[in-house]
Amino acid sequence: MSGPHRRASDLLEGVPVPMLAVDDKARTIGANRAAVALFGGTDLLNRPFVTVLRHPAVVAAVDWVLDPDRHPAPPPDPRLPAPIDGVARLTAVIGADGRDISAEITVARLPSVLGRGATIAVLDRSAAEEADQMRRDFVANVSHELKTPLTAMIGFIETLRGPARDDARARARFLDIMEREAARMNRLVSDLLSLSRVQAEERRRPLERVDLPLLLRGVLATMDNAAKAAGVTVETQGIAGSQVVPGDSDQLVQVFQNLIENALKYGGTGGYLGVSMRRIDHEPLLRGPAWAVEIRDRGEGIEGMHLPRLTERFYRVDTHRSRAQGGTGLGLAIVKHIVNRHRGRLRIDSSKGQGSAFTVILPESASRG
Repeated sequence: MSGPHRRASDLLEGVPVPMLAVDDKARTIGANRAAVALFGGTDLLNRPFVTVLRHPAVVAAVDWVLDPDRHPAPPPDPRLPAPIDGVARLTAVIGADGRDISAEITVARLPSVLGRGATIAVLDRSAAEEADQMRRDFVANVSHELKTPLTAMIGFIETLRGPARDDARARARFLDIMEREAARMNRLVSDLLSLSRVQAEERRRPLERVDLPLLLRGVLATMDNAAKAAGVTVETQGIAGSQVVPGDSDQLVQVFQNLIENALKYGGTGGYLGVSMRRIDHEPLLRGPAWAVEIRDRGEGIEGMHLPRLTERFYRVDTHRSRAQGGTGLGLAIVKHIVNRHRGRLRIDSSKGQGSAFTVILPESASRG
């Protein structure tokens, strides 16, 4: 490698984003480690740039920077500053690392001391765009979830002011429905606030100590009437003693109340609810001993295709049934974030017709996980 080429490679290594350098013939003369990782392989040098990054707009930008007299300037990207002397910026979806990524690409002249050429910096914007899309989807979902009951309530109010003004039976029925819809909106707002608080605290690990079996016995006591009303027999195993683990008591109560309530709502048809607790001598993902709490039912079960998405916000296996049961679609998302805050794991096992098991695995020690 010649002196200028060596200096070009040394210069690129100090840049934290993937970056390539080409000579005046558009052949690669430098690539930092980030570029090698992004584009794969170690043979990026001394080859036509077009064989490394196959995108017409990017190639056109490189041609313009190398020879602006012979090649037109790239059209301005409305999301970025207009091209300036010797520098072009554009956004493009490029193929790299075996996938398509949304990237912001900057092409600039190579410093004159290194010879004629250009540098190409690639900033992966995929994560930021995915986050923006998630926020847009979240706002759309919240708006839909609130608009549906609001529309129903507005319709009932108009009816009560008009045709049903003097109809006592209709008035009582409509008021009952309006009360249910208002309660549903209240639950949704409460869950949204809860999710916001949990996410805000997710990076702060709980410092308190919690007696896990005692906590589980308390949750089951509060859910006893609901279990009896659903005709469900509750069986427990391993929760009679005492075992202290690091955790936030209020949040763990929320986790197990949510999972048990779901088991009664959606798995209660099997007439069984099992709550068990056991020690794991070594949990590989937590790098140490842990305690697993399993909530199991013998209900209808869940098809495998739904399992990876159950903890997504507003994801429902059966939308109509979930809403009829009073679900907001946020419960398992809250559970996931609370478990993450505790550096634990949530495992879901289910198959259609075979019931479901939700297992929360918590580290035994704060020094683990």
